[in-house]
Amino acid sequence: MIPVNIPEITSEDIQAVQKALTDGWISGEGPIVSGFEDAVAASVGRKFGVAVSNGSDALDLAFEVLEIKSGDEVILPSFAIISCLAPLLRKGVVPVFVDVDPHTWNLDVSQLESAVTSRTRAILVVHTYGLAVEMDTILELAAKYDLKIVEDSAEAHGLSYKGRPCGSMGDISTFSFYANKNVTTGEGGMVLTDDENLAEKLKYFRNLTFRPHERFVHHDLGWNMRLSSLQAALGTSQVKRVARTVERRREIANAYLEALEGLSGLNFQARSDAGGDNGYWVFGITLENHSKFETAKEAMNALAEAGVGSRPFFFPLHRQPLLQKDFEWVAHGSLKISEFLGQKGFYVPNGLGMSDEDLGEAVAITKRVLAG
Repeated sequence: MIPVNIPEITSEDIQAVQKALTDGWISGEGPIVSGFEDAVAASVGRKFGVAVSNGSDALDLAFEVLEIKSGDEVILPSFAIISCLAPLLRKGVVPVFVDVDPHTWNLDVSQLESAVTSRTRAILVVHTYGLAVEMDTILELAAKYDLKIVEDSAEAHGLSYKGRPCGSMGDISTFSFYANKNVTTGEGGMVLTDDENLAEKLKYFRNLTFRPHERFVHHDLGWNMRLSSLQAALGTSQVKRVARTVERRREIANAYLEALEGLSGLNFQARSDAGGDNGYWVFGITLENHSKFETAKEAMNALAEAGVGSRPFFFPLHRQPLLQKDFEWVAHGSLKISEFLGQKGFYVPNGLGMSDEDLGEAVAITKRVLAG
């Protein structure tokens, strides 16, 4: 089976972790962590970075320090991972779901203004699968209605929107360093901002709300979200080559596109939009009037039988069972594109550690299985 993701771990990565071990830096404090924070912040043109345990924690922390409270509303795309919804539900915040564009799979900015109410406090922007969201409209609306922007750039490290790095445009931006991300620490994440006061609050809540001169006296309830020095050492090595990583993703996507674009019943995310070119964090495929497969699950089962791994797209947030079970949520109306993508979309192997031979085999098998 060719797996969906094989991370790229180089000899330089291994040496960086070995040095951390040799030097005795293994905890979540010290110069290796702060060096990683500086390196990631510099990679996206931010002043401050605060490393955390994972990308989900990064979003929890972002909404905490922005003081989004129970009863407030936050606008977000329905086509996103549960990590985008969870921090809102935990705080009693009301999610306001917006559908996505059928070509970019990103938040449909034409629907944003009609979703704003007197209780709206923020917009959660998610750069999806490697294509940047149309940020100009979002920035204008945020200024017009005095809204905060949380920019989830977990799938867009190394990409840009009209020359501005993804992760540089929100009041706060977040990253994930999970094993399939453009920069990986195995698990891990980061919150970034240009606001020094927010940065200090991020550090405070990340580290059990310790104060320098009152270490075990706590005035607020925080978390232990620290990233270890071993992870930070790996990340510092990885972030140096993020531009090359994005180019490799595009090379893999081009191999698939060259083989699959002529096949009937298959669609793909836009190669580019007004903001920039697709970085193809994953290579996604959707089925539309396909002659053999009605759903993504059917196609994925066939690929698995042929030796190629795959994963389904995000299940739309507004249809998540937990909303009705635990929050008495009733979905009003249909967000058709998010629902279509959740039923018809899947992605195929594009791991950075995949050999050219395995890539060629994955492309050939995928073409054979999906040919109508």
